[in-house]
Amino acid sequence: MNEKYKGTTVNERLYLSGTLNNFDRAVEEKNIGEVTRILKNVDVDDSSIKAILEQMGLIDREHPQL
Repeated sequence: MNEKYKGTTVNERLYLSGTLNNFDRAVEEKNIGEVTRILKNVDVDDSSIKAILEQMGLIDREHPQL
């Protein structure tokens, strides 16, 4: 993990990286690929990305698109 993000929440990471607005836009557009790319760029692991996508209603728990 990038030391810059150690001990930070996902929202803090998005803010610190300057990608919060892009992330919000990607979520609004339901652009799963872009949401995933942004989260990976701020060192969010795959299992957490899946949970975030599920929580936001972008993927279905029983029929994941990842």
